[in-house]
Amino acid sequence: MRIAIGGFLHESNTFAPLPADRQRFREGSLTYGDALIPVWQQAHHEVGGFIEGAKFGYEVVPVAMAWATPAGPVTDEFYDHFTDALTTGLRLARADGVLLALHGAMVTPKYPDADAETLRRVRAALGSQTPIAVTLDFHANVSPQMTQYADILIGYQTYPHVDQRGCGLRAAELLTQYLKGTIRPVGYVAKPALMLNLLGQETAREPMASLMKQARAAESLPGVLAVSVMAGFPYADVPDMGASIIVVTDNDRDKAQNIAEELAGAMWDVRDQLNVAVPSAEEAVRRAIDCSQPPALLIDLGDNIGGGSAGDGTVLLAELLRQQARGFIITLYAPTAVQQAKAAGIGATVDVVVGGSTGRGHGEPIRLRGVVRSLHEGQWVEAEARHGGRRWNNQGHTAVLDLGDDNLVVVNSLRTPPFSLGQLTSLGIHPAAAKIIVVKAAVAYKAAYAPLQGTIIEVDTPGLTAINPARFEYHRIRRPLYPLV
Repeated sequence: MRIAIGGFLHESNTFAPLPADRQRFREGSLTYGDALIPVWQQAHHEVGGFIEGAKFGYEVVPVAMAWATPAGPVTDEFYDHFTDALTTGLRLARADGVLLALHGAMVTPKYPDADAETLRRVRAALGSQTPIAVTLDFHANVSPQMTQYADILIGYQTYPHVDQRGCGLRAAELLTQYLKGTIRPVGYVAKPALMLNLLGQETAREPMASLMKQARAAESLPGVLAVSVMAGFPYADVPDMGASIIVVTDNDRDKAQNIAEELAGAMWDVRDQLNVAVPSAEEAVRRAIDCSQPPALLIDLGDNIGGGSAGDGTVLLAELLRQQARGFIITLYAPTAVQQAKAAGIGATVDVVVGGSTGRGHGEPIRLRGVVRSLHEGQWVEAEARHGGRRWNNQGHTAVLDLGDDNLVVVNSLRTPPFSLGQLTSLGIHPAAAKIIVVKAAVAYKAAYAPLQGTIIEVDTPGLTAINPARFEYHRIRRPLYPLV
C-alpha cells in the first residue's frame, strides 16, 4: 500500500488582528515532499504517527505540511497556495489512501470553515474511491459536513495535547484496516449547543475527566472504531464554533449517532461545571506574592499565545511592579526591545518599552530599565511529549533583562507559546528557583510546567483570549449557545 501524508494546521482567532500569512507559516513549519520527513518523523505529533504507521505495512508518500502559531485568520492567498500544493501533490502521489492532519479551527476571510473546504478540495482532487483519514485538534470546531468528505475523523483526547502521535498512529491503523477490507467506517457528528471555556476543557479536570471516561467506555463497545470528544475553540466567530462529539463505527450509522447524541447530552447536563471562574489580576498577584509553595504560576489567560494572542500583554507585569513583587520571570514578545538589547550588548543598561504592539486590549506599553543579562539565538530541542508535539523550537533572537530584585524579563522576536520549559532553560534560567512565573497560556503549558510542582493561579486578564466570553462580540455563531444564552 502507498499512503500519502500531509497536513495543514492553524488555530485561527477571528478577534486577532495579526493574520496568518505565508511568512507566519515559514516561521512555524512549511515543508514539501521529502523535506517533511526529517522535521516530523520524531515529533510527538500526529504526522509523526503517520510516519510511524508504516509498520502497518504501507509506504509513506510525503506530500506537504504547514503549521503556524495561532493568530488571526489565514490569508486567502496563502490558503489557496497551500491547498493547491497539497491537492496537486496528492493527485501525483497516486496513493491508495490519504492521512491528513488538520486542526479543525482554521478560518480564512472567505471560508469560515476552512478545514471543511480543504477536505472538499482534497476529495474533489482524488475522487470518491480514495479513502481519507483525518486527525483533528481537540479544539476543533467540527462541522457535520466534514464526514461527507472524510472516511475517518479522529481527534486527540488530551488537553494538554500529549497524545497527538498516538492519535496519528490510530488513524493510520484504521485506514490500513479499511484498505484491507476488514472495516467499513461511517461517522456521525453531534453538536450540543455549548461553548466551553478553555479551563473547563482540561481533560484532567472534572467534569471533563468523567466525560472522557464515558467516551473511552463507548469506544470499547463492539463495532465502535473511535469516539472523539471535541471541546471546540471559543475565539472563532464562526457558525460551527463550539463543542462536538465525533463517533466512527464499523458500518453502523445508527450506533454512531446514538453514542454521539448520548455523549452530547451528558456534556449538556454538566454545562455549568464546565465554566470556571478565576480571580482578577490584582488578587492573583497578591496571592502569588504570599504563595507558600513557589514558584507561583500566574496564568495570563487573556494573553494566551496558544490561542492567538500577541504575547505582549502587560496587565500582569504592571500589577507585579505596582505590588513590588520580587523574584518574578515574565516572557514578552518584543522584537524592538531585543534589537536594543543586542545593540547595547551584555552587561549594558537599557531603557526599553514593552507591550501594546498590537493594541491596548491587554495592557498599556510599559517602560523598563534593566541590565542585559544574556543574548540568545532562541532555538532549542524538546525531546519529551509536549502540547503541540513540536521537537524543534524557535522563539527568535532573545534577550534576558535583569530588572533587579531577582526580576527577569525575557524578550523574544517570535511569538512562542510556553509549551516547553526549554524556552527558559535554554537561556540559562532555572524556573524552579523563581518565586513567580507569568505563563501566557491556559492549560497547554501544564505538560511542561508540571515538574515544577508550583502553585497555579489562573487569572482573568483582558485580551484576545479572555476566559470570559462576555468580553467578545459574536456575530456569526449559531444561537442559542450556552453560556452566552
